[in-house]
Amino acid sequence: MEIKALIVEDEPLARERLRNLLAAERDVVIVGESADGRSAVSAIREHRPDLVFLDVNMPELNGFGVIETIGPDRMPAVIFVTAYDQFAVRAFDAHALDYLLKPFDADRFRTAVARAREALRHRDEGQINSRLDALLDEVRRPDYLERIAVRVSGKIVLLRTDEIEWIGAEGNYARLHTSSQSHLIRETMGALEAKLDPARFLRIHRSTIVNTDAIAELEPLYQGDYVVIMRDGARLTSSRGYRANLQELMDRSS
Repeated sequence: MEIKALIVEDEPLARERLRNLLAAERDVVIVGESADGRSAVSAIREHRPDLVFLDVNMPELNGFGVIETIGPDRMPAVIFVTAYDQFAVRAFDAHALDYLLKPFDADRFRTAVARAREALRHRDEGQINSRLDALLDEVRRPDYLERIAVRVSGKIVLLRTDEIEWIGAEGNYARLHTSSQSHLIRETMGALEAKLDPARFLRIHRSTIVNTDAIAELEPLYQGDYVVIMRDGARLTSSRGYRANLQELMDRSS
């Protein structure tokens, strides 16, 4: 079986290395090379390769952008070529057909090609494409804060965000309230809101963010406002501008 391969890599030396390594694979024919994501999209559509060696970190349109543009269900088999961070590598481990982490050696290259050859021999395109779809979901997922550095008795402690019950604004600072103590950090409420997982943390007032798991009761006031009673006994008043957030929480919980 002949395998048509496309090389997508923005570094000339890396393209040359892939080309030289592929020359030893007798059943692989290189049908094209691209130095950027946009030309890669055109080449995939024109040449219809069986296999793409796809660089992840390219300017303008990166490797994930290429997959999104073509569509995971229409992509050929992909071997990612990357110097990417450990988050992406964990995602590749879970969902990619295979990947080459720069700098890679010839043995690792041959292993990746053998894995792709086996997948293509069985033409398991449905599985290949579903894995690409799952990979895109993984890398698009926002990387929300799991810990926040706070000072405790002159030391820096990493406070887990799931320990935070609610947050109150104090000028350009924010006070993080846990079940037993509070910590003042130099951070605005807007910046914190963007960094915290919205599935867990809810802004109910321009000066207040609450951990929804720490809400004990909602006490109705007037015109749709509420007193939000927390597990620690704090009584926090919602404001009209954030009414939709509380309504969405109640809709999810009903």
